[in-house]
Amino acid sequence: MKQYITPKWLIGYISIFIVFLWILSFIWSFEPDTFEPFAVANQQATQNQEQVVAGYTITTSLITVAETLLNKSGGYLSNDVLPPSVMMDNMPSWEFGALEMTRDLALAMRKDFSRSQSQSLENPFLTKAQPQFNIDSLSWLLPSAESKYQEGIDNLIAYRSSLSNPSQQQGQFYARADNLRDWLKQVEKRMGSLSQRLSTSVGQDRLDTSLAGDAQAHQSTPSAKVLSDKTSWWKLDDNFYEARGASWALLHFLKGVEVDFSDVLDKKNAQVSLQQIIRELEATQESLWSPMVLNGSGFGMLANHSLVMANYISRANAALIELSELLNQG
Repeated sequence: MKQYITPKWLIGYISIFIVFLWILSFIWSFEPDTFEPFAVANQQATQNQEQVVAGYTITTSLITVAETLLNKSGGYLSNDVLPPSVMMDNMPSWEFGALEMTRDLALAMRKDFSRSQSQSLENPFLTKAQPQFNIDSLSWLLPSAESKYQEGIDNLIAYRSSLSNPSQQQGQFYARADNLRDWLKQVEKRMGSLSQRLSTSVGQDRLDTSLAGDAQAHQSTPSAKVLSDKTSWWKLDDNFYEARGASWALLHFLKGVEVDFSDVLDKKNAQVSLQQIIRELEATQESLWSPMVLNGSGFGMLANHSLVMANYISRANAALIELSELLNQG
C-alpha cells in the first residue's frame, strides 16, 4: 500500500500561517488608549464650525467611544467568523462591556437628556440612533453589527450638530440634576453586576437579601437562604475584560459629564465626588503585566486580578451612589 507523505514545504507554510495568525491576534488584543473628551469636542467643533454648547462634549464622548469600537486595531471583532478573531475572547468581551455602556447612555440621551419633560417629543436623531446600537453584537450579515452601529454614530453626529444650530429648536440637551441622576442609577446597577461577577471568581456563600427591607415583599418562586456563587474558570477572563471595557467607556462618559454638567455639580458641591469616581475608573485601566488573568485565592500566594478589578469598580460604584444622593438633595 502506497503511503502519502505530507511535503515539508506544506508543513512549513501551515506553520508560518499559524504563527501569522497568532501575531495578528496578539496585535488586535491591544486595548485602545484613553482620550480627553473636552479636547476632542473642541477639535470636532473647530473642524465642523460649530459651538461647544451644553451636551456637545458628552455626545462627542459617546460618538468617539462608538467609533473606537469600529476603528480600533483589528476593527470590531465580536461578530467575526474567521480566524484569528473567531478564536479570540478577551477583546470581544472588552467590546461588549464598552457596548453595554454605550447602549445605556444612548438610551438616556433619548429618553432623558434630550427631553425637557415627560410629555415632550423625542429627538428624531436619537430615536433612530438608540435602537441601532441595540442590534445583536454577534450579527455579521444582513445587517452586520458594524453597519448598524455606524448608522447610530451618523445619527449621533447629526444630533450633535443640531445642538449648536439655533434654527433647529428640537435639538436640545438639558443638563439637569434629575436627568443626570436617572442615568447614574442605571450605571450603578451595571457596575454592581460587574463587581458581583468579578467577586465570585474565588467562590463565595452569601445570604439571600433579595427581599430585605420590605416585610410585604415576595418573589415568583422560593430560593435558598444561602446562595453559593462561583465563576466558571472559562469565564474568568471574559468577566475581567468585560468589566475593563465597561470601565473604559464609562470613564470617558463621566469626563464628558464633568464638562457639560459643571454648573449642576458646582451647585451641589459634587465636583470632587465625580473626580474621585474618575480616579477609580482610571485605576481599572492600568496595564496587566501577566500573560493571563490570574485567579489566586483571596489571601493566597498568587494574585487575583478579578478581585483587584472588583475592588476598583466597587469603590467607583459606592462613590456613584453618593453622587446620586448629592444630586437628589436641594
